[in-house]
Amino acid sequence: MKNYEDLAKKIVKEIGGEENIQSLTHCITRLRFKLKDESKANDEVLKNTAGIVTVMRSGGQYQVVIGNQVPEVYAQVMKLTHLEEKGQSEVQEKKKGKILDNVLDVVSGIFQPILGIMAACGMVKGLNALFVAMGLYSSQCGAYLIFNGIGDGLFTFLPLFLGYTSAKKFGLKPMVGLVAGAIMCYPGLQASSLSAEMKPLYSVFTGTSFESKIYMDFFGIPIIAMNYMSTVIPIIFVVYFASKCEKFFNKFVPDLVKFFFVPMLTLLVALPVGFMLIGPVTIFGSTIISETVLAIRNISPLLAGAIVGFTWQILVIFGMHWGFIPVYINNMMTFGFDNVMMPFFACTFATSGVVLAIFYKTKNKQLKELALPNFISGIFGVTEPAIYGITLPLKKPFIISCIVGGLVGGYYGHFNFRKFMVGGMGIFEFPAMIAPDGSMSNLIVAVTGAVMALVLGFLFTFITFKDKEEEKKEEKNLEKPEIKNPEASFIKKEIIKSPFNGKVIPLKDAKDEAFACGALGRGVVIVPEDNTLYSPVDGVVATLFPTLHAIGIVTDEDTELLIHVGINTVQLDGKHFKAEIKEGDRISVGQPLVTFDREAIEKEGYSMETPVLVTSDPDDYFDLIETDAQEIKQGETLLSVLYLEKEGK
Repeated sequence: MKNYEDLAKKIVKEIGGEENIQSLTHCITRLRFKLKDESKANDEVLKNTAGIVTVMRSGGQYQVVIGNQVPEVYAQVMKLTHLEEKGQSEVQEKKKGKILDNVLDVVSGIFQPILGIMAACGMVKGLNALFVAMGLYSSQCGAYLIFNGIGDGLFTFLPLFLGYTSAKKFGLKPMVGLVAGAIMCYPGLQASSLSAEMKPLYSVFTGTSFESKIYMDFFGIPIIAMNYMSTVIPIIFVVYFASKCEKFFNKFVPDLVKFFFVPMLTLLVALPVGFMLIGPVTIFGSTIISETVLAIRNISPLLAGAIVGFTWQILVIFGMHWGFIPVYINNMMTFGFDNVMMPFFACTFATSGVVLAIFYKTKNKQLKELALPNFISGIFGVTEPAIYGITLPLKKPFIISCIVGGLVGGYYGHFNFRKFMVGGMGIFEFPAMIAPDGSMSNLIVAVTGAVMALVLGFLFTFITFKDKEEEKKEEKNLEKPEIKNPEASFIKKEIIKSPFNGKVIPLKDAKDEAFACGALGRGVVIVPEDNTLYSPVDGVVATLFPTLHAIGIVTDEDTELLIHVGINTVQLDGKHFKAEIKEGDRISVGQPLVTFDREAIEKEGYSMETPVLVTSDPDDYFDLIETDAQEIKQGETLLSVLYLEKEGK
């Protein structure tokens, strides 16, 4: 692999040095700098540097056009500078895409690094319960306690891990995020510890569902004590707030003391706000939800059960399911059973069924390897790894699991499904569902519902799931055709179809100089008349840029394509774009790849000129024939790539 360190050093030097760089992003072909002083950049030296196609000044950015090697050059520039230490949020502008997509992006970014270990710990918890149930050892022995610690440690101190990963996602120094998580879990600040060691000073919100005892204050401001161990949402919001604090303090704290003073100020501001406001508000949110379910149950147990079953996994994502725990415990202590929270039981098996179907249908090795342990973890009662790692990122399987959970949850609500003992998870909860008088009717309801959820989740997913994570096609064993000796060869043609309806413009007339000069590849420009980019070939998505404005494709004939929707649309940072596929997906002619709002993009001042380029090495093909049409329909022939192929092959 070529080393781009020298090129990166040259670029940094000629744009005025690291101190002149305000931020850096990259698109599929070029580095996009925001410089403090563009006059310091030496255009002519950079244009004449090997490895650089050209430089451009556009949209408030200083653009260094590299070509297909831009990710490697970008990585070297980041290594040479201190931009990497500033975190992602200082290097990239905030995404303004759809709210759901942004939420999924944040959730995925935070949980992805710990998914594997979450699945492992979930399996340990389940196996530990299984071995106790089988009588291999008791729940009082040392082996059980150690295995329980191994399985439960991550979930107990989850805020520490989420503090670290959230910090990386939000641009906060990771160790500051880790410390924030540790502070949120500090035993002496948990409600359980404070209530055991101190008498309350007074109560607030008396007579409401939010009634809370105050054990301490912060310079006269009451602190509502909560238990933050195992929670999700509080630490994520605290870290997000801390990232804003860090940026603020970085602006005026002198460099001499910034190393320790900024983290200190960040923690001193963010954590008190977290304990006084962020934590209580997020947990009160879950209380509101549980109270709403109780009110609905008084009207219709079936409807309440359906709501719990449908929304439970959504609540788990945000850590708001904890609001049901006080209701659950109170019901157990008061009535000897709980029937309010228990419809969630359907979700455990719905998720497991969905994941099992994905395991059987997917051809993606990574997804298959993840699905099996997550299925096992799920039936043992730990579904978080499956949710964060599989169903939620894929969206449709998550929706299916919610629907099935709602259907079976309604069944549980209608038949007054109850749990009579605290303890157990997943399949190990069944003994707790045997009524104290020994009757088995409630257990029959439990088992029937679990089987229904598992089967329905499996069937719905098996029927509807389309593998969007197929492995990239295997490299062909055939050698590249030798084109330097055409005498013993014949012409082979690959057709590149038009990805949408529109006006065709010669590449040389493109408004963007980097494309017009042909240095990034040969092809044409289309001005689209619709809002969907369709696949022009059968092949594999080699590159899908995060801002969704550009896509690289490798065809089944090994032709490399680049489709760049609009000029400088990378600056929209994904706004007005929606991906219908993912990087690595196998695609076919006519398949929707990206949808976009053409009118909205043009209103923001961007040209919709879309280059469709063959970026393969010119030595790899004989010739390229462009369409001579001025108007073209989606699916019509746009480009013809001619290859010289050896006879007899």
